[in-house]
Amino acid sequence: MRQVAEFIAVLSCSLFTGASVYINLVEHPARMQCGVEIAATEFAPSYRRATIMQASCAGLGLLSSLAAWLAGASLWWLFAGVLLGSVIPFTLIVILPTNKRLLSPALDRRSAEAERLLARWGRLHAVRSILSGIALLLFLYLTIFGKAI
Repeated sequence: MRQVAEFIAVLSCSLFTGASVYINLVEHPARMQCGVEIAATEFAPSYRRATIMQASCAGLGLLSSLAAWLAGASLWWLFAGVLLGSVIPFTLIVILPTNKRLLSPALDRRSAEAERLLARWGRLHAVRSILSGIALLLFLYLTIFGKAI
């Protein structure tokens, strides 16, 4: 049971981190190169699809790390899972207001405000990439060298 939970935690975190980093390094910069109006228009469908995938991965990673810890893994497994899971409240508390403004039908998609919101969103999303990247490095360390801890 513990090994299965650890595997799911690492896999979930890897998928989340990969998607998050891809969004920050590839998708969002490409979106912005298309101009503000196109970027603001493309944001909505991309956001809806990414939300489902990333929320599922973050939640599953957190729960499986909790299960691994309850099955006898070190407290570090729980810590890494909580670090990954911290992207959920960060998103809901810090990023969601920007998301709502970007998704608002009242937003002029050609405006300086739209450009500012998109730039802010990119910076805030980078925090998710960093948090999940640190969690992934910890999970990988625990997987490879965990017996020493």
